[in-house]
Amino acid sequence: MHKLHQLNFANRYAHLPEQFYSRVKPTPLPSPYLVSFNTRAARLIDLNSDEAQRADFAEHFSGNRLPPNAEPLAMLYAGHQFGQFVPQLGDGRAITLGEIRNHADEHWEVQLKGSGITPYSRRGDGRAVLRSSIREYLCSEAMHALGIPTSRALCIVGSDEPVYRETA
Repeated sequence: MHKLHQLNFANRYAHLPEQFYSRVKPTPLPSPYLVSFNTRAARLIDLNSDEAQRADFAEHFSGNRLPPNAEPLAMLYAGHQFGQFVPQLGDGRAITLGEIRNHADEHWEVQLKGSGITPYSRRGDGRAVLRSSIREYLCSEAMHALGIPTSRALCIVGSDEPVYRETA
């Protein structure tokens, strides 16, 4: 298992033509703190679970401090939204740091969700509300436990900064 600074980030997506993404930097988050840490997800990326005890752990997974070799970007893609095909969608509140290839030669994408505005944010503040983050975290772990392939969350980082939708 690796320490945080030993994680081997790569980003195959960043080697695609630039029309597939926008390079962005996370928006700093004041006084981030760790809400939850998923030791099982840490194993997927060969991260030593003791690293969650570091005083600066929340700084890294809030986007305030980037891990070595991270190449933050917001992905651009097409898909269906609200029943219609939309030729240009994108990560409105997710910033991909890159991929980590683990000891089993698996590639795991590491992404910050709620880490600030991207070019695809559609008038939002690019943040994530804690209640919906917890819901996504729990649902993805429940789906995984049921044998349904899904994304996994390493951690939830919180802050007392308000999140804006229609109101704070």
